[in-house]
Amino acid sequence: MPLNDRQVKAAKPREKPYKLSDEKSMYLEIFPNGSKYWRMKFRFNGKENRLSFGVYPDVSLKQARDARDEARQLLAQGIDPSTHKKAQKLASRTAAANSLEVVAREWFDVRMKDKSESHRSRSLRALEMYLFPSLGRRPLAEITPVELLSVLRKVEQTGKLETARRVKQTAGQVFRFAISTGRAERDPTADLKDALRTPEKRHFAAITKPAEVGRLMVAIDEYTGTPVVIAALKCSAYWFCRPGELRHLEWEQINWDEQRIEITAEKTKQEHIIPLCRQSIDILQSLELLTGRSRFVFPSARGFSRPMSENAVRIALRSMGYDRDTMTAHGFRVIARTLLDEVLDYRIEWIEQQLAHTVKDANGRAYNRTKHLEQRRKMMQHWADYLDQLKSKSLAGNVISASFRRETV
Repeated sequence: MPLNDRQVKAAKPREKPYKLSDEKSMYLEIFPNGSKYWRMKFRFNGKENRLSFGVYPDVSLKQARDARDEARQLLAQGIDPSTHKKAQKLASRTAAANSLEVVAREWFDVRMKDKSESHRSRSLRALEMYLFPSLGRRPLAEITPVELLSVLRKVEQTGKLETARRVKQTAGQVFRFAISTGRAERDPTADLKDALRTPEKRHFAAITKPAEVGRLMVAIDEYTGTPVVIAALKCSAYWFCRPGELRHLEWEQINWDEQRIEITAEKTKQEHIIPLCRQSIDILQSLELLTGRSRFVFPSARGFSRPMSENAVRIALRSMGYDRDTMTAHGFRVIARTLLDEVLDYRIEWIEQQLAHTVKDANGRAYNRTKHLEQRRKMMQHWADYLDQLKSKSLAGNVISASFRRETV
């Protein structure tokens, strides 16, 4: 006779294992320790075998019978239910191992280890805040463009258009990593090329009038922050490199003999050289006494083992009275780009090369990093002298921009 729930519950352990038969070859096996296992006997290709459906009470009598009926249907189709169960477990483990979260964390460990801390932080935040909650457990190879778009739309609805774009970009990098490691066949972000709303392009705030630049240089001189931040502000003006390049600058990148900074492609978007003006050398020599023990020229205030915070220059500018709509750390590049061209009359290609932008010659080939280096060296010294002149004129209350144009080179 078939078992009922009362009998299953009341079954007590004995000195040796014993069985209580149900119907259709299923039975409950009770062990001396009190464990109760649902099992089924079956024959396949003439051989007797057993199949387990789990432990009571985690698996109820009804659930065990449902599993038994599924096994009998497989037998009727000529399929070994034991082999089928093992295949399902393997597929489940494989899917879990290839889930979006697992692959994304592997991508992060492999491909992001040499990136800046701010880039690593933004990428991990995009994954953990927006992708993992909805898609983290999904087998990456099964995620469709529609599923991904649904997640991105939710980010858009909060008004974070640029964040949605970055989340999509990060997801694409993960999918391409999965393709290269044999765990996906395509990148669904490619189908979402025009699906997201385009963020309104925002230019970096900067002051570009000579008189205002002179007042900025005075404000930097009068700023009462730490020596490292003050030096970073001055060098931002003299070098007009990318803020991340300045923060991550290492002492080994300074070529004292050639009086220049040599930034390699491993450290930044494009390798380039920054000729050092006399003012910069004085700043660096003074700074070396303070931070020479650190790997970084501009180390963090929290410890020499990491670079200065990406907010350090921004906060200093705010303290000096420049809000985000007036001047930013990136704004020093805008100042140089504008005044070197419009006031000091330097050739655009020299300025663009010094900004580490890709510049091509008449044949469409990119200039190498040493192209026009001597002219750029003179330009950088002239630029530093010009800034100092603007500062002096501001202190004197009389800025005349037209008097600072360069001699013909």
